[in-house]
Amino acid sequence: MRVLVTGGKGFIGRALVSALAERGDEAIVVSRAGGAVGWDAAPREVERADAVVHLAGEPIADARWTPARIELIRSSRVRSTEILAGAIERAARKPRVFVSGSAIGVYGMRKGDEELDEEAAPGDDVLARIAMAWEEAAAPARAAGVRVVHPRTGIVLGRGGGALAKMVGPFKWFAGGPLGDGLQWLSWIHLRDTVRGLLFAVDSSSVVGPLNLVAPNPSTMESFARELGRAMRRPARLRVPSFALRLALGEGVAGLLLTGQRAVPRKLLAAGFTFDFPRLGEALSDLL
Repeated sequence: MRVLVTGGKGFIGRALVSALAERGDEAIVVSRAGGAVGWDAAPREVERADAVVHLAGEPIADARWTPARIELIRSSRVRSTEILAGAIERAARKPRVFVSGSAIGVYGMRKGDEELDEEAAPGDDVLARIAMAWEEAAAPARAAGVRVVHPRTGIVLGRGGGALAKMVGPFKWFAGGPLGDGLQWLSWIHLRDTVRGLLFAVDSSSVVGPLNLVAPNPSTMESFARELGRAMRRPARLRVPSFALRLALGEGVAGLLLTGQRAVPRKLLAAGFTFDFPRLGEALSDLL
């Protein structure tokens, strides 16, 4: 297949492009970085694509949430989706599938044990509203008869980037531990299973709509810190207090880290997908 991949120079995108090449597909990368198709040419490339995988979006937790930052997070997702969905709607030759990214933040920043599958109600905080607008922006492609899938991605664990690269630093210096009270849920997924899940969404004609892209065994922050310490052979006893996170990162980013979602991959499992790394200990042992 010929697959148009936005965000193909990012952490997940690079791994996806490599996996596509390994199985003999042609990946056309759309990115602001060099060596890729620019966004001005992306609508033209849509007509030549058998599938479109849209992963582009400004990082969420890399800076304090000022009003300008929140608008950048929103526009980088919503506007780019509108561009692609509009191009698909107008295309004389349409792709078979539009895998348009989303995130489990759609369920809202929660502090509870409720399991959240794809039927769970969306949240009402700023990230949840952005995620809902992000998914709704794909409506023109859906109305044009193209299969649309929204992979609601959790915390992706992999080498060379992503959340794990930021988490291991304190543990290397024997200063690791849980954030806040440690009761918040982390719905994680190994990078390999993330890529496999995206390819599954591309290939499986029965998969439509929201798709929780998370491992089947989420972890509390307390358990995650303990497993990370075990994998690195380091203690996990130095708890980071909530007030310190708020001072260092601002209320918005700190709130993101001190809450979470207990998301489960009901639709993936029902469709027959099997995880290479269903349990956190196995995933961290592989990565570290």
